[in-house]
Amino acid sequence: MPALRLLGRLTSINVRKAMWTAALLGLDIEREDWGAGFRSPQEPGYLAMNPNGLIPVLVDGDFTLWESNSICRYLAARCGDTALLPTELRARARVEQWMDWQAGELNNSWRVAFMALVRGQPAAPEAIAAGVAGWNRHMALLDGQLARTGAHVCGEAFTLADVVLGLSAQRWLNAPIERIELPAVQAWMQRLSQRPGFADYVGNGMP
Repeated sequence: MPALRLLGRLTSINVRKAMWTAALLGLDIEREDWGAGFRSPQEPGYLAMNPNGLIPVLVDGDFTLWESNSICRYLAARCGDTALLPTELRARARVEQWMDWQAGELNNSWRVAFMALVRGQPAAPEAIAAGVAGWNRHMALLDGQLARTGAHVCGEAFTLADVVLGLSAQRWLNAPIERIELPAVQAWMQRLSQRPGFADYVGNGMP
């Protein structure tokens, strides 16, 4: 089987999602630096693989795939891992529901505040304050879910929902903002820290 390649810099949260998934699956994956400070994803060859010009892109032989959560799902399915990505209809739907929530609702809640406070993009103080409030509100929704399950995002089992949301929660914990107390999130992150690859791709100090 051809070697897997992931195109994208490690400082990207979306690249780290895919790399942590690969580590959990025991996959040997070659990562190449693309993005800010490295090769430009606006190069024609890259745009032929991802017309959005964003990272990461997975290359598996003659097959290419973009969108980090789709890459995580593909890697799990490629390995036949039914723990990270269940095959039972409703169990899989629940995992994908929370993955979609991470990519849409949660990511959009932190974008303005994070890009201003960490990446240095200009933003009005009121926009930053609203962003922090929205970020905390969304994380409180996750905390409520974890309090109900008492274990992981979708229940007792560790799944891809925990992978992608674990990266998001770590970003929230590292951000220079005033955070609300979320005990279920804190306990869950401690559980996640025992997983293979966590130290390399989640708890590595990267924003």
